[in-house]
Amino acid sequence: MPTTSLVLTILGPDRPGLVESIARLVAEHQGNWLESRMAHLAGQFAGILRVEVEADSADSLSQALAGLAKSGLETVIHPDPAIAIIADRPLVALDLLGQDRPGIVRQISGVLAALGVNVEELNTECRAAAETGQPLFHAAAQLRLPPDVSEADLRVALENVAADLMVEVKLAEK
Repeated sequence: MPTTSLVLTILGPDRPGLVESIARLVAEHQGNWLESRMAHLAGQFAGILRVEVEADSADSLSQALAGLAKSGLETVIHPDPAIAIIADRPLVALDLLGQDRPGIVRQISGVLAALGVNVEELNTECRAAAETGQPLFHAAAQLRLPPDVSEADLRVALENVAADLMVEVKLAEK
C-alpha cells in the first residue's frame, strides 16, 4: 500500500496529556510518527511533526487531527513534498552568543538568505550573563549549505556582521 507523509504544526494551550492525544490519533490511523520538535513557550504548546500514513488513511487522519480544535489546538496539515533539499549538501552547526539587542536574528538570517543557506533548525534563548547579569542572546542552528557556498565562505560572511552585532560566531561541520 502506498504511503504519504504529512507535516503538522500544532499550537494551543499547553497541558498534560497533549502529546499523548496527538500520538493516539496517529496510531489509531496506523500512522508512524517519524520526527518532531515540540516546545512549551509562554504557556503555549508549539509543535511540528512529520508522520507517515497509508495514502488512503491520510484524509481521515487529517480530519481527526483537525478535531483537536475542540480542545483549543490549532492544527495545520501539509503533505510532505516529494522533492526535498538534497541531503548530500554540507550541514553546518552555527553557535552564536552575544549581548542581546534587537535585530540579531534579522541580520544573521539576512546573511544566510543572501548566500542561499537553508536554516534547517534554529533554537534561540535569552539568558543572564553569569558575571554581570546582562542579557545574553544565544542561537544554535543547523544550516544546509548550497552547492556553491563553502563553510569558509559562510564564516567570512558571518564574521563581517558579527563585529557590528558584538556577537561571537562559531561554525562546525556536522
